[in-house]
Amino acid sequence: MFRKKKVVWLLLLPAFTGLFVFYIIPFFGGIYYSLTDGTFQNNFIGFGNYAKVWNNTMFQTGLKNTLILSVLCAPAIWIISFILADMLRVLDKHAKGFRNILLLPYLMPSAALILIWTILFDYGGVVNKMLVALGLDRVIWLRGAPLRVPIIILYMWKNIGFSVVIFTAAFQSVPISLYEFASLEGASPLYQEFKITLPLISPSAFLVFVMAWINAFKIFKEAYYIGGAYPDSMEIYTLQHFMNNHFAKINYQYVTTAAYSFAIIVFVLFALLYYMESRIRKGVN
Repeated sequence: MFRKKKVVWLLLLPAFTGLFVFYIIPFFGGIYYSLTDGTFQNNFIGFGNYAKVWNNTMFQTGLKNTLILSVLCAPAIWIISFILADMLRVLDKHAKGFRNILLLPYLMPSAALILIWTILFDYGGVVNKMLVALGLDRVIWLRGAPLRVPIIILYMWKNIGFSVVIFTAAFQSVPISLYEFASLEGASPLYQEFKITLPLISPSAFLVFVMAWINAFKIFKEAYYIGGAYPDSMEIYTLQHFMNNHFAKINYQYVTTAAYSFAIIVFVLFALLYYMESRIRKGVN
């Protein structure tokens, strides 16, 4: 038994080595750089960089927009994916093809999605033609404040399929007999969802929300491809824009300071989410 354990640790050694070299060491090394002045001597200045970054207008704008986008996208993805997964559960064996279709955008390259989206939301594109058909004016979707709309829709369309798959797997663990008994007792479908489905799949439901929240912080790629490093509309200027632009200027102190400031905010938010989820689970039990 002891030899088997040694073999397992030996097999895991390359993975642990890569994790230590490429993640753990840079993580703590970045903390050091965020506390220095960026000169050749790398003089220690404490939290001076943090004070400068937090007083920076572009950092404040990027942080505010990132949090707004995550607050808008994460709950919307959770609700839509739950409804779609519930609809696919009714289809039972015929739902496999629909699940694959929903998952397809998640697997497609971002460049291909951006190309499709720019065609759809172009001034002469499909979306504006539909608006004209409804008697409305065309909108310049790819510039200014309206650009936030196609980016949010693109992000949600890309990530809903993955959440649907998680919900579908969770639904399979709920005994059908519970729904049959509830129906015999006169419980409505909506009542069954709140009193049977959600309590029994709460861990998976919480995982979907966390994953949606994490992925919402990755919306920078879509915003960057469409709007560039310095978008016309500040509504889509995210915190990743701020870090990417300062990285291009080799201003590593600002990059690391912004990254660790954002990491602290994310950790606090996730701690609150885990606390709320544990309280809900205790209430169910």
